[in-house]
Amino acid sequence: MAEQLSVAIERLPHAAGLPLPAYATEGAAGLDLLAAVPEGEPVQLGAGERALVPTGIRLALPPGYEAQVRPRSGLALRHGVTVLNGPGTIDADYRGEIAVILINLGNVPYAVSRGARVAQLVVAPVTRIAWNETPLAEHRTSRGAGGFGSTGHGAAHEPDRKGGEG
Repeated sequence: MAEQLSVAIERLPHAAGLPLPAYATEGAAGLDLLAAVPEGEPVQLGAGERALVPTGIRLALPPGYEAQVRPRSGLALRHGVTVLNGPGTIDADYRGEIAVILINLGNVPYAVSRGARVAQLVVAPVTRIAWNETPLAEHRTSRGAGGFGSTGHGAAHEPDRKGGEG
């Protein structure tokens, strides 16, 4: 089992009765975030609509860590609902309520009910950098400035003699 990091958490009044975020399995990387919306008043997401869904928790991450709010694959596959700014970043110095921006990319409305698993929370260490401004000529690589799709080229992907893709 991986080392555990102690993280302070506060359950806000509108999350009373909901469980704290938890790992669904022993090997899970993310904790499930639950919707802390009022009972009987689901957040309605029409096709193409987005909404901010409260989770009813606040965290105090230790310095040197961040939390990432990530989509849930089953929600995306079955309903077309995903995290709009995924992954969302929660900085170590943020103390507000964790909320999830959901968007319905599906064709039918989706209701987010109280206690629904709406996203995952992954906590990770953060590396801070110090810039070293210098010409990159001395830091050449085989890829160079090749951009989007540039690593997919090779013998199997070279254009044929007629100019088409191989």
